[in-house]
Amino acid sequence: MKRLEKIIQLVSQETRIDVNTLSELLEVSKVTIRKDLDKLESKGLLHREHGYAVLNSGDDLNVRLSYNYNLKKQIAQRALELIQDNDTIMIESGSTCALLAEMICQQRRNVRIITNSCFIANYIRSYDTCSVFLLGGEYQTNSEVTVGPLLKEMIRLFHVDKLFVGTDGYDENSGFMCKDLMRCEVVNCMAEHAEELIILTDSSKFTKHSLVKQFSLDQVSYVISDAAIPKELKATLADKLLAVSE
Repeated sequence: MKRLEKIIQLVSQETRIDVNTLSELLEVSKVTIRKDLDKLESKGLLHREHGYAVLNSGDDLNVRLSYNYNLKKQIAQRALELIQDNDTIMIESGSTCALLAEMICQQRRNVRIITNSCFIANYIRSYDTCSVFLLGGEYQTNSEVTVGPLLKEMIRLFHVDKLFVGTDGYDENSGFMCKDLMRCEVVNCMAEHAEELIILTDSSKFTKHSLVKQFSLDQVSYVISDAAIPKELKATLADKLLAVSE
C-alpha cells in the first residue's frame, strides 16, 4: 500500500492521529509526514489541528473521498481496466468516479472524459494527459454538478461506449436509486447515449434505500463493488458483478 493511502487508512481508523505516531508507524521522518499531510490536505481528504491529522466531517465530495478511501480506489482501479488509451467516456459525479478520473489521467493517454461534474473537472485540472469536456447547465452547489434541460440537450450531442456513475442506494424491486430527482434525470439521459452503463459503489449502498429510481438492473452492464455484498445479492447480480477484495 502506498504511504499516502496508508495515512488515510490510519486517520480513518483513529479519526485523529498525531504526526509523531504516523512517523513511527510508517518509519519515515516527521518532515516527510508533514509533506504527505500537505498533499492530502490540499485534496480535502483531511485537515490538521495542533500537530494532529484529523478526518474531515460533513457531506461534500472532498469529505466523502476520505471515507473508505482505499476501498474506493480499488473499485476505481477495477473500473480503469475497462478503459483504454484514446477512449471517449462519460463520468457522472461521486467520490469513486473522481478517483477513477484521476487514475485515467495517471495511467491512460488521450482519453476524452465527458462529465457534468465541476468537482471532477477541478480535481484533475493539473493533468495534461486527458481531455475534459465539462457539460453546462444549472449548477447544484451541494453536489457540484450541472443539471437541467440545457444539460440534457448537450448530452444529446455525444455517444460513447461507456458511462460510469455512482449510486445512493438499492432496492430489490426498483433497482438502483438516487436521492436527487434532477441528477437522476441527468444520468438517465447519459445512459441513453452510452453503449454500456457501469455502476461504481461500495457494498454499503446495497443496504440503503433512496428517494428516486435510478436504473433497473437490466439497464446495467456491470456493477463494480467490494466482496462484502450479501450473498443473495451476489446471486442476483450474477455475471454483472465485478468484485474487488478489500
